[in-house]
Amino acid sequence: MNSIRLALTLLCVHACVACTPTANMDPIDAVLESAVENGRIPGVIAMSANSDGVTYQGAFGKRDSSSNTEMTMDTIVQLASMTKAITSVAVMQLVEQNKVGLDRAASEYLPELANVQVLDGFDTAGKPVLRAPKTAVTVRQLLTHTSGYVYELWNENAAHYVQLGEVDSVLAGGDGFLAAPLAFDPGESWEYGISTDVLGVLVEAISGQSLDDYFREYIFDPLAMPDTYFNLPEEKLPRLATIYARSSDGGLTAMPPSPTEDTFFSGGGGLLSTANDYIRFLRALLNNGELDGARILSAETVELMAQNHIDELEAANTFISVMPDFSNDFDFIPGSVDKFGLGFLINGEPIPGGRSAGSLAWAGIFNTYFWIDRDQDICGVLMTQILPFYDADVVGLLNQFETAVFSAAKR
Repeated sequence: MNSIRLALTLLCVHACVACTPTANMDPIDAVLESAVENGRIPGVIAMSANSDGVTYQGAFGKRDSSSNTEMTMDTIVQLASMTKAITSVAVMQLVEQNKVGLDRAASEYLPELANVQVLDGFDTAGKPVLRAPKTAVTVRQLLTHTSGYVYELWNENAAHYVQLGEVDSVLAGGDGFLAAPLAFDPGESWEYGISTDVLGVLVEAISGQSLDDYFREYIFDPLAMPDTYFNLPEEKLPRLATIYARSSDGGLTAMPPSPTEDTFFSGGGGLLSTANDYIRFLRALLNNGELDGARILSAETVELMAQNHIDELEAANTFISVMPDFSNDFDFIPGSVDKFGLGFLINGEPIPGGRSAGSLAWAGIFNTYFWIDRDQDICGVLMTQILPFYDADVVGLLNQFETAVFSAAKR
């Protein structure tokens, strides 16, 4: 059922046989320490929590190997697509205020979407074949990735459209990629894409604030998340972790630092944060929208977000990478028929030794992962900074970490 995940876990265990943990070490510490001792993962930060508080935290390995800087709990990482959950919460805050309707056309709030077209492929001369969509894209479809917007990383037509110079790459910086066409008619399929970036622009249009300011006022400050930013302040830069690219032979090469003064605030992938901050966000959702007296969503809205909103469609089935430097091929939860809520993947099968069926989850391209198990009252986050996505060593570690966390909770 989850044979690939199990195989990755066993591979990670086998690779760490020589890394015998210290006697009497906390079992979760042992999992994380073993993962960095052989150098396959430079550094890792992990936390788990329940609605009452943090149940585990640990940082192992190096924040930057060249300077021999230790990974610490206050290390700042690039969240990439773990930004999407935060943007989805912002949209649902506006839904609660009756400023946005889930089944209203997104073009009612962003008129530029009224002219979006569907890319049906390319003619014999290699020119794009475009047409009007059968229906307008709705806000719900943007939240559930059934809008037709896709990523060039996993969609050949979208990648070719970028290669022809018809639209900017999502990797180029700026917001030019938002002019991309749809890959299919809204509501007819599920495919991961730039929908949440569109939603970020929608939040700005409705609120009259930049996404940076909106997040700070309505999510980060209420939840006491002082280290979460789109543009990292200069005084916090020394805490930023280095990103490493894994080559085909398994080696790791440090990547040059990316710009930190973006003028476009990407709701789909622009935030930097710490595990400490992000676990507070997860705990608020685990606790039905409230944390330490600050409420960011009603319990009813959290429940709505956690429900299946794609009906009979299947979410997050096999991804075939078009850009292997950035992502491996993967199936997010092999053997499970998964669904999608309003901003979250919902696993259809329980993870052996881990989260319950119906848990919420997603990840970031630099191999950061989270889950929220509302049935067992456990959430967790694991952060590395490695490309390409779905790194076998990190996925194996994620599975071991999750199993150790749930085992500790049962004890």
